[in-house]
Amino acid sequence: MTDAATIPHRFRAQAARTPSAPAITDGGCTLDYATLDRWSDRVHDDLVHAGARRGDLIGLSVRGGAPVVAGILGILKTGCGYVPLDPFYPVARLVSISVDSGVRLIVGDDATPVGLTTAATVVELPGPRERRLVYAPVLGSGVGPDDVAYVIYTSGSTGVPKGVPIRHRNVLSLFDAAASWFDFRAADVWTLFHSYSFDFSVWEMWGALLHGGRLLCVPALLRIDGAGFAAMLAEEQVTILNIVPSVFRHLLAGRAVPAGALRRVVFGGEALDATSVADWLVRQDPRHRPEVVNMYGITETTVHVTYRRVIEADLCRDEPGTLIGRPLAHLGIRLLGPDGSPVPAGEPGEIVVSGAGVAAGYLGRPGLTDQRFPRNRDGRCFHSGDIAHWSERDDSYVFHGRLDDQVQFRGFRVELGEIEHALRACPGVRDAAVVVEQHALGHPVLSAYVTAPEFGRAGLAAVRDRLRATLPAHMVPGRIQMIDQLPRTASGKVDRRALVDTADRRSPGRPRS
Repeated sequence: MTDAATIPHRFRAQAARTPSAPAITDGGCTLDYATLDRWSDRVHDDLVHAGARRGDLIGLSVRGGAPVVAGILGILKTGCGYVPLDPFYPVARLVSISVDSGVRLIVGDDATPVGLTTAATVVELPGPRERRLVYAPVLGSGVGPDDVAYVIYTSGSTGVPKGVPIRHRNVLSLFDAAASWFDFRAADVWTLFHSYSFDFSVWEMWGALLHGGRLLCVPALLRIDGAGFAAMLAEEQVTILNIVPSVFRHLLAGRAVPAGALRRVVFGGEALDATSVADWLVRQDPRHRPEVVNMYGITETTVHVTYRRVIEADLCRDEPGTLIGRPLAHLGIRLLGPDGSPVPAGEPGEIVVSGAGVAAGYLGRPGLTDQRFPRNRDGRCFHSGDIAHWSERDDSYVFHGRLDDQVQFRGFRVELGEIEHALRACPGVRDAAVVVEQHALGHPVLSAYVTAPEFGRAGLAAVRDRLRATLPAHMVPGRIQMIDQLPRTASGKVDRRALVDTADRRSPGRPRS
């Protein structure tokens, strides 16, 4: 990788090759590559005048859509990294992230929460066609492959989210490796479905814009409207859809939605739901069924780790676990037992990832970095806490879940301990435990059990309101129930399995929100 191998360098090279090609569509308005490039130059110019220096971390807090991409590109052109501060997340969490990351400047718009403006200067995002002279950034001296591109915060078991700095080198190695599996095409239309606080968005943005494709911004309302979303896919001739399995099930699986122009559906973020995928595929014209891909990934190893092209046999298997395929070419996987030694073939072990996609550690957390990112002869590796085994028959790793209490929920990695920490901080709550249960309709739901003898149903409503003010929506339990005491294992730990097993035998007189 050369010194010029950075995200803005590759984007600018693409824009030079296809300046008039459509780059991004948002709300019926499409901008070409040249316009998006100039827009991000204006963001760069404003940041430089505001005092941005190479190596800084800069917050991004804008409504969504095309402004997100322009803001990110402008930040990257300064040699700075962006910290997502999605205004639809609770303000308290955004403030905590901005303080922990040390941002002095925030690229914002009219959606930026006022609470963020007390500790940092907000640089207003300019309009896409604003007419003024800009300083054309000299990228060769302004940004390098080892500069941080972004810091995404993941859930933390202590109640404090932890930042993961990802460098340009990490991101570009992902796309270089994926090129042997994905025939990236300029004719492709990709959806930008996910929040820029979720690293699936990194794959969506640059999968399109580093290869000459068009990025289609999905409006917030269509992310929950199955019929509207399906109509948009057809009208915009989307060819690449990246989606979390539970969201796919909600939006498309139960509908007779034709694949249309779709040539590939990429699943990630949580275990593949084989039933919903099979039910959807059987409705498609056999001559035009899109390719289905399952990818396992981790924020700490830059979005994706493995690739599995899903075949019909994958959707019919009844063995436990999910087939996640083989690692991409820039990464390696080892499966280790509790003593740190490799497990025998076919036996489950912890997934340990090494290679060019692995981050250097956690932001400002040297102790946790040494624990989760130990060094070996090839550099740092990452102990994921995920369990898998290798299947010779399927020529694939098989994912089995977590070593600890972290779960994948709605595409996000969620530390149950962080939610429990927030619950215990609520007045009147003595103790709390959170588990993932199955809703009557078949989809997973976060359920919280609290011991809070001093209050009743009104108190539970107050707890929910407090959680909504401090946690992202996907981390607020769908159910909160009071119980007399939490079940414990022989070692004194909360017995989550016992909570799940007794979920259908709740006491009828106890309040539940």
